[in-house]
Amino acid sequence: MRIISGTARGTKLYTLEGQTTRPTLDRVKESLFNIIQNEIPNSIFLDLFSGSGAIGLEAVSRGARKAILCDKSKDAIQIIKKNIEKTHLSEKVELYNLDYEALLKNKVKEKLDIVYIDPPYESDFVIKSIKCIIEQKLADENSVIIIETDDEQRILKDLENLEIEVTDTRKYGRASLIFLKIGKG
Repeated sequence: MRIISGTARGTKLYTLEGQTTRPTLDRVKESLFNIIQNEIPNSIFLDLFSGSGAIGLEAVSRGARKAILCDKSKDAIQIIKKNIEKTHLSEKVELYNLDYEALLKNKVKEKLDIVYIDPPYESDFVIKSIKCIIEQKLADENSVIIIETDDEQRILKDLENLEIEVTDTRKYGRASLIFLKIGKG
């Protein structure tokens, strides 16, 4: 796994061992960043459930003003710290070893431009985190929210009752990316 583009381009990243996290495949990451590239410059980017931090670090490498990385796993935080150091992007990264709800309710105080949500696939964390983002007014109609999941239909069904608009979906093998905006279209 590596940084694909920007100031840290080509930097190989450390990854977590074991089955508790699954790194976003390079081809999925590359497609994701091709889709959102015009939104990235000077943005505030939240990488919720960061794992190795690869998505948030890619965003700041490509010009995001700041990336907020959050993972509750102490092992993940140690890997992210090593990756921040290796990419020399520390001045643009806020790292939190917290549960996602604690982060959203207590730490994030500014509007988020881009939110990337990649929780454990079997969890209900997608819906809970989006509800929390809406309740805390952390995103608006100009923000882009991206979900990575292996169960697109379940997530789309769960999203039906929220004040959000699904703007795009993309499938890459087992993984799907779902793009959202706050407010119904």
